[in-house]
Amino acid sequence: MSEERVRGFPAFGVTGARGRFARSWWGRAWLSAMEDTALDQRQLKQGRKYAAAGLVGPITVSPGRIAAVVDDVDGGPFRTELRLAELSEADWTRFFDRVASRAGHLAALLDRDMPHDLVEAADDAGVHLLPVIGDLDPECDCPGWELPCKHAAALSFQASWLLDADPFVLLLMRGKGEREIREELESRTAPRDDFAAAADRTPGELPDLAGFRPAGAPSIPAAPGVPAEAFALLTANASAQATALLAGEPWPGRRHDAVRLAAQFPSVAGRLGDGPGFRRAVAAWTYGGRAGLEVLETPWTPPKAVLAAARTALADVTDDEPVFDRNHCTVGEVQVRLDREGRWHPYRLDGDAWWPAGAPETDPGLLLG
Repeated sequence: MSEERVRGFPAFGVTGARGRFARSWWGRAWLSAMEDTALDQRQLKQGRKYAAAGLVGPITVSPGRIAAVVDDVDGGPFRTELRLAELSEADWTRFFDRVASRAGHLAALLDRDMPHDLVEAADDAGVHLLPVIGDLDPECDCPGWELPCKHAAALSFQASWLLDADPFVLLLMRGKGEREIREELESRTAPRDDFAAAADRTPGELPDLAGFRPAGAPSIPAAPGVPAEAFALLTANASAQATALLAGEPWPGRRHDAVRLAAQFPSVAGRLGDGPGFRRAVAAWTYGGRAGLEVLETPWTPPKAVLAAARTALADVTDDEPVFDRNHCTVGEVQVRLDREGRWHPYRLDGDAWWPAGAPETDPGLLLG
């Protein structure tokens, strides 16, 4: 295996009493895949402590595998790894086609960013980059039987930190190194004569679609073995998607669609997804819609004047010093997060995770009650 397909990372060392959380939305998606699979939450908590205590040694990443030696206060060290299935060549071809078709996707990826719509476009093409429940396969030579054990959990937490800094780590686990990916994308985005000829053609006029605008979801009775609510969900979703497409609005990818439907139809939410990560996403959409989900998963940096105004508003209602981290502001056990529309979304700390806690407000001081 070439050196380009094997990357080594030095040990993180001690990072604090509780460690740190994944900052990127794709790093959090990685952790959700592990957390949603775990049967013993105690192993996850112990794994977070081990990660924070610097008990994970240097990490090696290669196609289908991330590995490290993890020490233990009660023994060890233990050889630990997480396995993730590689993409097939057909999958890679579809992925490259999608990325190369959007200049913004390519620029973001080369800038060490992984936009939601890039992953959703890949999902729509049948290429699933991020792991979901059951995709991560932990292995460890410790005597524990849990999946994951605390050593594999510690490695997974630190892997999310690597992903924060470089999404190419995930792509390497899926089978290809950064150099291969860059060369393939550069070859696909080079100018071609047939593309230039196609650009000279004049497209025909589009038909008037006003008469095809859906009037609303039809009412369909129940069928044997199929409740009427299932038809209501499907028809409402199809109607909403058709309306958005006719209006020229972007339609969310498969995961966002599942979150939206779970928020709209709580009785079938369990069939659309499970685990704390999915439930947090549904709560975010329930309170704040698409902007609520975005503010849960994607931090951004607001203008300084906006943060200064928020600090002034908070000073009027609390004596505690607010702590700002990009668009997140924490005051004690309350956190408010600013969306790009100028609304602050309240969060409450539950265990180690911040959970959406109510509808957004334009004045963050109103959320500290």
